[in-house]
Order: sequence, then C-alpha cells, then structure tokens
Amino acid sequence: MGRGIRRNKNKPKNAWRQDSGKGWKDIVRDNPKFEEFYKEQGICSSEEEFQEMIEAFRKDLPTTFRVAGFRKVGQFVRKVTSHTGSQTKEIPWCPLAWQIPMSRKEIRKEESLVSLHNFLISETESGFISRQETVSMIPPLVLDVKSHHKVLDMCAAPGSKTAQIIEALHKDVDVDAIPKGFVVANDADNSRCYMLVHQIKRLQSPCALIVNNDASIFPNMIVHDSSGAKKNLKFDRILADVPCSGDGTLRKNADIWPKWSPHASNNLHGLQFRILKRGLELLEVGGRLVYSTCSLNPVEDEAVLTHMLKETRDTVRIVDGSSLVPGLKFKPGLTSWKIADKNFNIYSKFEDVPESMHSLIRPFMFPPKNVESLGLSKAMRVLPHLQDTGGFFVAVLEKVKICPWESERTMNVKAPSSEDGNEVPVTQEPPKKKPRFFGYKEDPFMYFNEEEPVFEDIKKYFDIKDLDSKMFLTRCKDITKRNVLYYTSSALREIITKNEDRLKLINAGVKAFARCENKGSVCLFRLAQEGARMTLPFLGKRLVFVTNKDLEVLLFSEDVDKPPEITLFDEKTQNQFNKLDTGSVGFIFKSTDDHEQLRIELVGWKGKSTIRAYVPKNERIHYLRLIGSDTSRFEKNKFEERREKANDLEKENDSKE
Repeated sequence: MGRGIRRNKNKPKNAWRQDSGKGWKDIVRDNPKFEEFYKEQGICSSEEEFQEMIEAFRKDLPTTFRVAGFRKVGQFVRKVTSHTGSQTKEIPWCPLAWQIPMSRKEIRKEESLVSLHNFLISETESGFISRQETVSMIPPLVLDVKSHHKVLDMCAAPGSKTAQIIEALHKDVDVDAIPKGFVVANDADNSRCYMLVHQIKRLQSPCALIVNNDASIFPNMIVHDSSGAKKNLKFDRILADVPCSGDGTLRKNADIWPKWSPHASNNLHGLQFRILKRGLELLEVGGRLVYSTCSLNPVEDEAVLTHMLKETRDTVRIVDGSSLVPGLKFKPGLTSWKIADKNFNIYSKFEDVPESMHSLIRPFMFPPKNVESLGLSKAMRVLPHLQDTGGFFVAVLEKVKICPWESERTMNVKAPSSEDGNEVPVTQEPPKKKPRFFGYKEDPFMYFNEEEPVFEDIKKYFDIKDLDSKMFLTRCKDITKRNVLYYTSSALREIITKNEDRLKLINAGVKAFARCENKGSVCLFRLAQEGARMTLPFLGKRLVFVTNKDLEVLLFSEDVDKPPEITLFDEKTQNQFNKLDTGSVGFIFKSTDDHEQLRIELVGWKGKSTIRAYVPKNERIHYLRLIGSDTSRFEKNKFEERREKANDLEKENDSKE
C-alpha cells in the first residue's frame, strides 16, 4: 500500500489551484562541479571544444529511430519515412536509422508535425521502429554478430540493443531458414525482464531466450559437444552494457544535472568490473566482448578496462572496432585521468588519497604505469557535440587465451572419453547450493515428445515441413490445457531442458499456434499473428497469395466491422479461398517492385463466405503504409480535436446565456 500524501497545514487548501497553471519549473542545466571535473579529465582537445560540448549537453536530444526487423524491406521503408519530412537524415554508420533535428517535445507541440507524430507513435507501438538513442546503436554494430554465433546480452533490459543483435543474427538467413546461433538476453531486474519480452517478441525469432539472473555471477550452462560429452557453454559474442551513473544521458535525463556527483561512479566500479570479469569467463577463446556505458567518467570506463587487463595479462586485448561504424565521430580512450571523492577533492594518483578514503578509492582506479601499452586508444568515447548525440563509451575486447584464473581452476582428472587412458584437463567447480530465484514464479517450459498427437493433427492440417515437433513447447503441465504452442530452435531447446535448475527462465521462442475450439474448423488450433513471419514459410497448405488490392480489403476492415465478403477479393484470390474449408489461413503478399522484394505475412480466418485478418490496428496501418495506401483515416489531429471541443463548449455556454 502506498504512503499517504502529507499536507502542509499552514498552506491554504486552494493554494495548489493558484499555481496549477504554471506547470513544472524547468531544470537548470548547469553544474559547476560537472564542468570542473571533466575539464580536469582532458576529454576535449581545447577550451573552445570543451565549451562546445557543455553547450551541446544543455540542449534537448534530437529524435532518432531505427527500423526494427530483419526482413529485407529497406527500400520500402525509405518510402515510408517520407512521413517524417525533408529534415530527416539517415545516420551514416547505422543501417536503416534516422535522425530528426527536433526533440520529442518539439514534435508533440507543432501542429504541422502531426503526421510525423502519428507515424512515430503507431510504428513504435506496433514494434516496426525502435525510438532508440543514436549512441545506443553502437554496441550491437561493433559486436559483429553472425548467424552462427552464440550470443549473451548480460544486462539486456529494456531491450533495444538486444533487438539489434537478434536482427543481426537473422540478417543473412533466408526467410525459410532458422539461424544456427541464438541470443540469451539476461537482466537482473525481474520486472525489467518483461520489458524485454515485449521488445523481443515482436521480432518473431525462435532463437531468443530471456532469463533473469545476476550478471556478475551468471551461472554456467551445460550443453553437449559433438561427441555427446557434457561441457560448459561458451559464447562467441557477449555484450556487457553495464549499469552506470549515466551522465552521458544529460540531454535526455535533465534531472541528473542538479544531483550529479563523481562519487556515484566510484561506487559502481566494483560491480562493473565483476560483470566484465564474468563475461570474459563465459567467452569462447577467439570470441568478442563489447563493454559499454552511457557514462563519460573514466573510473567507469578506462579504469575498469585497465583493472581487468591487469588480471587477464596477455589473454585479453582491446581491438579496434571503428571500421564497423564508418562515419562515426569519437574520441579515443584516455591514458590519463583523475579520481574525485564525495567532497569533490580530485586526485591524480593513489598516494594523494587520504587513508580515510582508501576503502572507496582504490589503487586500481588510477592509470597503471604501463597504461600506454594497453591499447586504450582503441576504445571509443562519443561526445554530444561531435554528431549531435548523447555521451557514450564503448570498447571491444578479444579473448586470445583462457584467462589465468580459469587455468588455475582446471584440474587434471581422467576423462571417460579418453582413448589412451591419459589424464586430460577438465574444468571442475566446487559443489554449489541450489540457486534461489526471486520475483514472479514462471510457468514451466514443457517440450513436445517426438510423436505428439496434438502436433500431428496440426502438422497434417497445415502440411508443416522442416519444423520438428520436439522444438514446440507449451507453458502448462496439463496436456488438456495446452492453449498456446511456442517454437524454439534446437539450440535453445538444449539450453532450456538442460539448465532449468540453473537459470530463471522468463520467455523463449515464438508464439506459433493458439487453440480455437468450436469455430467450425476440423483443426483445434489456429495460426498466431505473433509468429506469422516465422511460421508461414514452413506451411504447405492453408496459404493464400493475395494482391495489393486484397490487402487493402483485409486491412481496412476494422475488428468491429463485419468481415469482408469473399466476393470483394480478386478473382484469382477468390478461387484460392473457395478451395479451402472453414478454418485458419495464412496470407502472403509479394511485390517485386524496385530492387528488393517486399514480403508480408499475415494470418486470419476463412468463414463460410467471409474472410477476417487477425492483425492489430497499428500493424494494419504499418502494412498499409508499406504498400503505399492512404492511411489518413486512421490518423488523429489532437489540435483539431481540441478546437472542436472548445467550439462545442463555447456554443454550449452561449445557449445557456
């Protein structure tokens, strides 16, 4: 139960009304200590450039968005973005990303930008664009993910970077194929994990798993190698976008200005180091880890890297990732920096730190003697004045050999698979207590057996090809209550079934089928729109290929309207419908215009004489935009609505006089 509101007894009861029209006071975007601290760090090359950076921090962040989804619709999306006006420009180093030189507040307030505002809202709500800050697009790009990679996102929520990683995983894979790799998205905050679910499920990937664990002690996961022997899973790519003080987001979060303190960064250094260390333990030799923060403070950036490189010695190195973001302007990592305490005393070396502060400011926070040889100049610090962005820090690390502490934990034992009987190194860990999970208790993940009667009926009805029944799961133990069927890749199935006692599993796979009893169909399950893009390419029956006109008939029909009659469709489309009995159907639209083929997959229901598309309103608008239809009937002008209400109120007052 929330706490009651405490009232000031000396304040008149109607005092709030007197101030109600004044609104909130603007935050003063100024903090002398912030300026002094970063001037001491020398992150800019001159006083003029430093003042330019401070002025940029005081301005609102421009609106940026990235087109979500891994389907090849680039040319068509560029047509769609004509809604955003001539001021919109593409971000050169990030494919299908755009920047609008206006803040969100400015876009909301201008009546001339109503069309743009409606576009951003509807496309964001339907998940086809991600209103993602420009600098947050950098880590997934320099991670350089391929379709066969095993990827871990250690601190994933709210999920915009995870979505980028999943898109990269599917980028070079055909529409009727499933990547061999997968993405495990983790976050320590249970409630934020459900933000991840909302973000990721819109991509319809069977290769994504969401888990809820502490990143700094992320558990080992058991898998089998080609010989069938158990081993710890190692990842090819890991993103460690660690919790940070966030002073690089001052343009977006102005409330940081008055309460900023360098002391917060000192407190976060240990956690950031532990997450990075655990990430390197989970990384395969030859793999790549990206460390990033939205903080400019060196104690959270370069100091964490030097602290780690001291422990890893020659087993890990910083590599240059700038070639993967051509056109991005940045400053190289620092090789000299200073640390400040909570009283804002600034220290250049540990010897100057008073003994009373030794527990908070540690020797490893300062630049080591060999700092010039560590490759910190290959790290990238993005400053707001360089390309009108927020502040950010990112470094790419490569694991050359297993880390020293990993070698120390390896003990020689006799391996059962050893042919010559010699001792071979096998990593052994001390026994651990069964982990305790917190937050909402999740339903179990129950996979189908090889011959599942429910799936056999579905497979026959839709003529499913190349989708193994063992990869389908339900979230209920009771067979009679299997209302929703999800599909995952084989790699995810192994992780889920072998590690249920190690991980807190939140969500996995794609919603493929949903139960639909008593609707006149011989099959008890229908296709789910949430998984249409993944499921439809594998069906041999119940598919109808529609025209541009047919799509308009389907999508302009609201859920509250009577479904359109079959006679309203193209003659060839009618013939396809007439060959089908009542039940679930998939609609596929293909266009060969321009240089790319646009492919749209939808699901619906075929009745006796009508057809219904199961597509949410905002998705309808998106698809209509893609095929070039007029969507003005769906758009609202809040300014006109206000004027109409004001006119109605004025007429009502006049009638009373």
